[in-house]
Amino acid sequence: MERIIEDVREDLSRRIAVAARRLADLTLAEDPAYAALLGRAELCERIHHDLDQAVEGLVRRSRGLPLDLADARAAGTLRAEQGLPLASLLRTYRRGGRLLWQTLTEAVAAHDPAALPRLLPSATALWDVLDEMTDAVAESYRLTEAPRADRDRERRAALLDVLLDGGAATGGPAASDAAAQLGLPERGRFAVVVVAGTGAAEGGEAAGRTAAPRVLWRIRADGESGLVDLGHRPLESVRELLAPLGVRAGVSPVVGTPAELAGARRLAALALSTVAASGGPRTALLDEGLPAALVAAQGELAARLRQVVLGPVLALPAEDRRTLLTTLGTWLVCQGSTTYAAQRLYCHRNTVSNRLRRLEQLTGRSLADPRHVVELALAHAAVVQRAAADPATPPCAPTPAGTARRSPRPRG
Repeated sequence: MERIIEDVREDLSRRIAVAARRLADLTLAEDPAYAALLGRAELCERIHHDLDQAVEGLVRRSRGLPLDLADARAAGTLRAEQGLPLASLLRTYRRGGRLLWQTLTEAVAAHDPAALPRLLPSATALWDVLDEMTDAVAESYRLTEAPRADRDRERRAALLDVLLDGGAATGGPAASDAAAQLGLPERGRFAVVVVAGTGAAEGGEAAGRTAAPRVLWRIRADGESGLVDLGHRPLESVRELLAPLGVRAGVSPVVGTPAELAGARRLAALALSTVAASGGPRTALLDEGLPAALVAAQGELAARLRQVVLGPVLALPAEDRRTLLTTLGTWLVCQGSTTYAAQRLYCHRNTVSNRLRRLEQLTGRSLADPRHVVELALAHAAVVQRAAADPATPPCAPTPAGTARRSPRPRG
């Protein structure tokens, strides 16, 4: 092999120079990452050097000497520091290898066609050399990229903390600056989602590869939060994004500026608390459960509300308590219809009416009085939320997601 290369060395050098220019032009035309990073002359010089290194590596291999991979490792480090995607770098190396073999065979064929059969066994050696060079480039790239990627993740997390927690740290960026560094517009349509548990970040990114909104996830020990850039999409698109993931989540209302995101996160956490007792995976939009969110926001008043409004019911034996609370919750969900409530509870409507009358007697509140209905609905929400927080509390029917469209009253 060494003898063949030496025989065509001068012609091979000229052909490699031409091949390097061709590959540089092809790379710049097809790869925007390279085009944004390097000019034609610099890229052509780098490719020419790498091709020459591969030829020298083939000569060293034929002599039984190890390859000199210092240049390849230096190239991997440099491109990682410059931010060139590894896929772009490796693609150019693979193309260069194919082009080098073509150039070498053309040079040998032009000099001595009869020598071509002696060249073919060297193909394996050449690909081994190219593989070692490519592996050295990739390894060096990854070793350089790993700490840089860690720094980028830490920086991204810190910027999200500024937006989701509010109040920039001393010397840190303001909300508008943090948003700009994350690629978010100064004004737009944003929301925040808070998830119970973990796993939504990976699943949400996978589910959001099509027309779903962009979500910037922040994973912490206390759970996951997502900053949603809605654009022109409806808020309901967040629910559609999370639905396949089987998680419980709360979603804030839409806000218009990055400075409002910290408040939106608090509202999203309240929305999550309204679905904690539902028993099944679900995403709750805050505006669909404002009464329950109001109860969740005022823990001390919620405890007082439970005791003042439903104290006599809570004092009943467990089975009676569960029956009355379940009937009340179902009746509220059915917007005051005893008929629909009976269908859901699998009992006669007169049974529902009798239970509701007993509840009225115990609480001193009339289901025909809208003010009393509001008190009972909020107190029931407080009971449901306490049951979610304390598994020992007997279960009851969930609080309705929103306020009734009319003042409910017992009716047939």
